[in-house]
Amino acid sequence: MNDLHGIDLNLLVALDALPAECHVTRAAERIGLSQPAMSNALARLRRSLGDPILVRTARGMQPTPRGRRLAVAVQPLLRQLAQALRPDLPFTPAEARRGFTLRLSDLLGRLLLPGLTGRLATAAPGIRLDTLHLPPERTVQALEADELDLAVSAGLAHGRSIRAFTLLRDDIVCLMRRGHPAARGALTLGRYLALRHLRVAVSPADSRFVDAALERLQQRRDIAVNLPHWLMVPELVRTSDLVATVPQRFAAVIADEGLTMRPMEFVSGRFAWSLYWHQRYEADPANCWLRQQIQAVAAAL
Repeated sequence: MNDLHGIDLNLLVALDALPAECHVTRAAERIGLSQPAMSNALARLRRSLGDPILVRTARGMQPTPRGRRLAVAVQPLLRQLAQALRPDLPFTPAEARRGFTLRLSDLLGRLLLPGLTGRLATAAPGIRLDTLHLPPERTVQALEADELDLAVSAGLAHGRSIRAFTLLRDDIVCLMRRGHPAARGALTLGRYLALRHLRVAVSPADSRFVDAALERLQQRRDIAVNLPHWLMVPELVRTSDLVATVPQRFAAVIADEGLTMRPMEFVSGRFAWSLYWHQRYEADPANCWLRQQIQAVAAAL
């Protein structure tokens, strides 16, 4: 599409509706146009783009590959435009009926969700939270694509369009069962390497601090079990001689009579959990309010 002068907003809306419905009349009803008006829009799109957009097949009308790609590209643009054109109405938490999508790992959910859901139940009972656990690079992409309202993570590499606020300072510790032989005395590098380890694939403590630090020392841990999430860590550590490298705040939350934590002085494990959002929501009243709730929960920790 080299010349945008022939593409108006109605055509972009039609380009979103036509591949989704695969039917001119249903697409027209979806966006409030008459059937002749939608047929005219389809004809204009075909001329402007040099592509049929929809073609008749044995299964009825189907989008062309280019029509499908264009529809996928147009959807987030239309959402962003609708957000930009929407008047800045005041956000009233008690009356709000809407959802927010957050990036949270199960570890961060364990730290933040009890306090956050408690605050929402009191102040905004109509708010729904949808949580996703995405890897770091995918998290930044989702914020850029308007697939997330907010994300909580550590040390995301992002561009200038992403805003960040430091929620919590944390450190890494070695978690083991109470009574483990390594629970007595200093946990030196040699003693740490002699242990058998659990590793959580999504853990910044593992990948960014321990494994990277050991690689610089040309050392490797004995990884007995790789886990995709944090759920099984406490029970596996409690019932075996395996150890896990975890954020201190998480260790403090799950600590009980069966678990203990040891400092790791041979690595620099200080880091921060941060709250991230896209600049398009910098002044959005609803997004601002939810950020304030998350910040208050983190402050209480």
